[in-house]
Amino acid sequence: MRRRTRHRRSLLPAFAVTTLFLAAACSAPAPHAEQPAAAEQLRATPSPSDGTRHSLTVAAAPAATATATAGPTGSARRAHRTTLAVSSYDGHTRRAVITDRPPHRPGQANSPTPSAPSPTSAPSHQATVGDVIASAPAPGAPHGLLAKVTKVLGETDHGTEVQTEPATLNALLGDDTARGGVPVDPSSFAVDKLLPDVKVSWSKAGDVHIGPQGAKVPLGSLRLDVRAQVPTAAEAPASATASVDGFVQVAPQVDFAYGGTGTDAAPGSAYLGVSGRWTSGWAVRGRAAAATGTPLRIPFAKLHADPVLQVGPVPVVVNLDLTCYVQISGDGKVTVDVEQSLKGGFTAGGTFAPAKGWTPVSSSDLSSTPVHASVTSAGNVKTALGAEASVGLYGTVGVTADLAPYLRGEATASAESGGAAPQADWAVYGGLDLSGTLRFQLSVFGTPIIRRDVPLGTLHREWKLAGGTLPGQGARGSR
Repeated sequence: MRRRTRHRRSLLPAFAVTTLFLAAACSAPAPHAEQPAAAEQLRATPSPSDGTRHSLTVAAAPAATATATAGPTGSARRAHRTTLAVSSYDGHTRRAVITDRPPHRPGQANSPTPSAPSPTSAPSHQATVGDVIASAPAPGAPHGLLAKVTKVLGETDHGTEVQTEPATLNALLGDDTARGGVPVDPSSFAVDKLLPDVKVSWSKAGDVHIGPQGAKVPLGSLRLDVRAQVPTAAEAPASATASVDGFVQVAPQVDFAYGGTGTDAAPGSAYLGVSGRWTSGWAVRGRAAAATGTPLRIPFAKLHADPVLQVGPVPVVVNLDLTCYVQISGDGKVTVDVEQSLKGGFTAGGTFAPAKGWTPVSSSDLSSTPVHASVTSAGNVKTALGAEASVGLYGTVGVTADLAPYLRGEATASAESGGAAPQADWAVYGGLDLSGTLRFQLSVFGTPIIRRDVPLGTLHREWKLAGGTLPGQGARGSR
C-alpha cells in the first residue's frame, strides 16, 4: 500500500516568484493562511494630465507585501499602495473584510469567514464602491485576491465588510507596461511526498541548505531524489525486477509581461509563463511492463507555491503547482540497463496580441549524455521522469505544461537468409516531450475570454544514445 506523507514549509511573505518544487520535511503550515496579508494600499492619485505611460518594475514582493487599490473607471485614481489589509475573505459569498489594524500574530485565532456587519457602527470609509483591490494571500484567499467592491455592507469587529466581484489586472495597471522574470524561492514550496523513498534538497542565499544533497545543489535550485519499483511482466522471473531511480533538479522562475492601453480596454500585449534550468539523471533497470498496455504514470511528489510579484505598486499573486512523476510503458519482453543525464533550459507559457489573441510559447534546449546503455532480448520499453506544472494568477489556472524527458529502448530480431541464426539489433534513445494548454482563465489580464482551451502544441525531440547487436548473435552493442 502506498504511503502518503505530507510535508509543508512556510511560504515566505515575499519569495522570488515562480513555478516549481518543494520544501523541507516536517515543517509548519504556511502562515499566510492564518493571518491577514500586510498591506500598504495604493491610495488613488490623479493620473498624469499628459497621459504618460509608466514602465513598471517586476520584482519579488517585499516581506510586508502591500495591498493595492484603484478607483472606479473614469475616476482618475491610479493604483496605489495602502496600509489597509484583507482581514478575511469568503470565497462562497465573495465578501471580504478590510481592516487597517496590524496583522494578527501567529497563534492568534482568525476566522476566514467575515462577521455579520453591525448596523450601529459608523462607517470608516476604508473602501468605496468601484474600488479594485489586489491583495497577497490572506485568510480565506490563500491564492491572493483580485476583486472589485460592489457594495459596502458595514462595520464589523474586524473591519469594514464589502461585497465583491472578480476583477481584472487592467483595472489596476491601466496603460502602464511591465515585463520581467522572478526566480522562485525553493524554500517557499509546500511538498506532498507520494512515495516513501523521496528526498528533498534545496539551497538559497545566506548559505542556507536543506536535505541530503543541499550542500551540492546550486543556489536557488530545488532537487528531488526518488527510487521506485515499477511493474514487470507477469511471467518475468524474480531476477527481472524493474526499478527507476534518479533525481530532478530545477531552478524555476515566473515570467510576466503586460502592455496596457487603459483601465477599461484589453491590453496591447500580455505574457504569463514559467521557465528555468533543468538537470536530471536517472537509471532504468530490469524488465519493465505496463500491465494495461497503456503508459502507467506514477506520481511521486506534488508541490505548490504562491509567489508574489511586485508589479509597480500592485502585488500579482502567481500560483504554481507541480506534480513529479515516473511513467512507464513496455511489453515486458526486453531487459534494459540504462543511465542518462540531462541538462538545459525550458520555457512554456502564453502570449497575447490583439490581432492573434492568446498563442502558445514553448521551447527547450535540453541535451543528454548517455552514461551506460544495454538491452537484451527483443521487445520495447519507455520510461519518463517528468513534471506536470500549472501556472495561474489569483487562483485561476492559465497555463499547464508537461515536461517529460524520457528513455526508450528496443530490440528487434530479423531472420537471416540461408538458415543462419536470426539477427537481433538493439538501440537506446533519449528524448523529450513538452506539451501543454492555454486556459480561458488568462482573461484575468483583461483580455477577451478564451471560449476553449488552446493546446500549446507538442515539442518532440529524440536522439540515439547507444545501439548494437544482442550478445551471442554477433558483435556486442556499444555501452
